[in-house]
Amino acid sequence: MNVIADTCVWSMVLRHKGKPVARVRNEMESLILDHRIQMIGPIRQEILSGIRNQEQFDKLQEYLYPFPDRPLETADYIEAARYCNICRSEGVQGSNTDFLICAVSARNRFSIFTTDKDFTRFALHLPIFLHPISL
Repeated sequence: MNVIADTCVWSMVLRHKGKPVARVRNEMESLILDHRIQMIGPIRQEILSGIRNQEQFDKLQEYLYPFPDRPLETADYIEAARYCNICRSEGVQGSNTDFLICAVSARNRFSIFTTDKDFTRFALHLPIFLHPISL
């Protein structure tokens, strides 16, 4: 199964060090080597946003280049809005990008690799699969 890596995972792998991050980094490296990682434009934008140093921005942009953006469809945005409404009616809040990730992953039958606990709550109400970290 292909996997959409959430922004928090990319950030953890690219910017942080330490033992808790090692498992996430190892899993991400394994998914990359297996050519299973999928990218969407909104995640790319989040990863690149907030980088003040142009040299770092350029380096990160180049690093992400091998991961082409999956095409998004109008139906993905409509489904993301529907998912937002479903979750909100259940008292679960999330960002527009998070619900777009859910919609794209559901349409393509991708799992979602994230450390964001919001997705665990989304999964109770939406047809999404969360990617487990291998031990």
